[in-house]
Amino acid sequence: MSEPLLTLNNLSCERDSRTLFSGVHYSCPPGTLLQIVGFNGAGKTTLLHTVAGLLPAACGDVRWRGRPIAQQRQAFYQDLLYLGHQVPVKPQLSVRENLLWLGALNTPATEAAIAAALVEVDLAGFEDSPCYALSAGQKRRVLLAQLYLSRAALWILDEPFTAIDKSGVLKLEAAMARHATNGGVVLFTSHQPLAMAEFTTLDLSAFQLSEQPSEEAI
Repeated sequence: MSEPLLTLNNLSCERDSRTLFSGVHYSCPPGTLLQIVGFNGAGKTTLLHTVAGLLPAACGDVRWRGRPIAQQRQAFYQDLLYLGHQVPVKPQLSVRENLLWLGALNTPATEAAIAAALVEVDLAGFEDSPCYALSAGQKRRVLLAQLYLSRAALWILDEPFTAIDKSGVLKLEAAMARHATNGGVVLFTSHQPLAMAEFTTLDLSAFQLSEQPSEEAI
């Protein structure tokens, strides 16, 4: 059994002084493809934010390669690719310029690599298009092109299938499965049925306190 790359160690998280979940412990060895599930308000996005180091845990910690991420933030962030709900593309920049900008802090991309990534997300020929001229789905695909450029071992993807068509969903599922097969770890959320054969789930509903779930999505 491989040593875990990522460990959620007795993790508890709060929002607005309310405990969302408590006592989550889960180990992710290389090859983990893990879907975070739970009712609206269970804390799925909060969990992903906490694992990515964007929010503090109320209790416990997140460990990467055996060490708390708080003790090795630079090394951890070099190993992390996080894609959230927002699409942080700069509208005045072209598609190519955005990918160069997005990768500058982590994995600088070559022109050839960018061209190949844009083929994968069906944006070939849009390299020089300004992002303000793209549709919402095309902007989302600019963001997803990073998956074909990044060398990060840990992918955290919050609703990655939003605003992409069926063909794009199948390609993204294949990319996620391939990343896990190659020894990476993928944590993700999704509200739609998936065609991927091999993935596990972590249900946050099992870590709730005895109170009624909020109607507000977290």
